This record gives sequence, structure tokens and C-alpha cells, in this order.
Amino acid sequence: MTLPPPDHAAPQPDAIPASAATAGAAVAEAPLDEPRFTVEGGVAARVGQAAVPVLADLGYRLVWVKLSAGPPSLLRIMAERPDGTFTIGDCEAVSRALAPVLDLDDPITGEYRLEVSSPGIDRPLVRLSDLRRGLGHEVKVELAVPMDGRRRFRGFIAAVADDGRLALKLMDKKAGQDETVEIPTRDIAEAKLVLTDALIRVALKTQETSGEDPADGAEAAPEAADAPRGPGRFADRNKARRAVPAGVQTRARPAPKAPRGR
Repeated sequence: MTLPPPDHAAPQPDAIPASAATAGAAVAEAPLDEPRFTVEGGVAARVGQAAVPVLADLGYRLVWVKLSAGPPSLLRIMAERPDGTFTIGDCEAVSRALAPVLDLDDPITGEYRLEVSSPGIDRPLVRLSDLRRGLGHEVKVELAVPMDGRRRFRGFIAAVADDGRLALKLMDKKAGQDETVEIPTRDIAEAKLVLTDALIRVALKTQETSGEDPADGAEAAPEAADAPRGPGRFADRNKARRAVPAGVQTRARPAPKAPRGR
């Protein structure tokens, strides 16, 4: 879901070129292959490498991969269209396409459950276009390396430069610190929108005017009769069914037992 800036969007500081901080048409034209300034590590990175070309062929792009411990493990893949939208139908299409690829690549040891979803309203911010869509909204930023002795920042997105600098108007500035800081996006380990009333109002308004069938907070879940994913489990056992609301847990059921001999 594409979010325009709220009415109280913070002014752009002089340190960041005004032409570089834009919303609307410039954001809508974000390229499919726009790189992410922060990526996963470990097994999640391998999953991401396998997922990116599959998503691109369908006209989607990867937002984030998250692998949670089980048993069974939970593999969540967040994706979207370049304009930031992602419907329930998109969610199911991606799940069907990714299932056989992940089974063949086999990046995860043991059983796991696949969930495909939109990044949600309080989404991770992994590209410059994500930051520009969030212009004026509240975010939390964690750095991979400290800046001025700090790793964590919270504030409003004031501007985003083409060279990869984020201007953040701080909510938690310390004594003697400037109200606005510039953060190189290359140093960001994690950035995420904060779920505020203003963000929810804008999201609902955008949904009403666009007539979208959003997949915010929805997932494509495996059929109840399916065996768990993992080594040797292929696409015919991993077809997606209807999306379920966030918080509703689906179970990876064990493979059916062979009938006992008489």
C-alpha cells in the first residue's frame, strides 16, 4: 500500500537537496530492480537470493526475509509491487511460484512453514523509495555501526537524498545534539515505520480511494492436508490456499503415516 506523506510532514532541512526528497509520481516510478540498502544475513540471505529472480519474473520485488526458529521453522517472505501495493491475489501467486523453487534449492534444514505477505503498514524500509513514501512519518532506525556513539534513532523522515542520506528529525535527541541528523543508508541495519494513528489514517484513506484489495497483515498459507516443507517436498504438496489474517497461525502437519499391515 502506497502511503502519501501526512499533513504534518516535517520540513526538509537545507542539508538535504529538496529535489531529492519527493513523493507521488517519482516514488510510483521506482524501478523493479531498485537495490536494497540493507539485506538479510545467513540462511535468510540465501532464501532471498533464490526468491529475487522468481519475484522479478512476476513483476514483484523482495522486501524482506525472516526465518524464525521452530519446530517447525517459520519462513516469512515479504514482497510487493514496485509501487508499494500487494494484494491477496499477489500473495497467493508468489506463494505458488516460490514453493517449488525453495524445495529444489533446499536452503533450510528440517521442516519449515512458508508464509508470503505484504510488508504491512508498519513496514520495514529497505529502499530509498520506501523512505520517500514514508516522508513525514515516524520511524525507528538501528545502525550496523554507531554514529556519534548511538546505534538507535527515532524520529520523522525529513528528507531522502539521491546519494543515500536520510535526514531524520529526532524525537529522542540528547542534550547538545542537533534536532535533525543525517544518516547514511549504507550504515542502516534495520529501519521500520512506527505504527501511529497518523499512519493508520493515511493507510485507510489510501485504501478507500484506490479500491485496492490489500494483503496487509495477510499471508498465503499451505493447505491443511499438505505435508511440511523441507527436503524432498515439492510443489504438488505446497499449493497456496486462501489468505488468513495476521495472528492466525497455520500448522505444518506431519506427512501421513503409512497404513499398518494386517
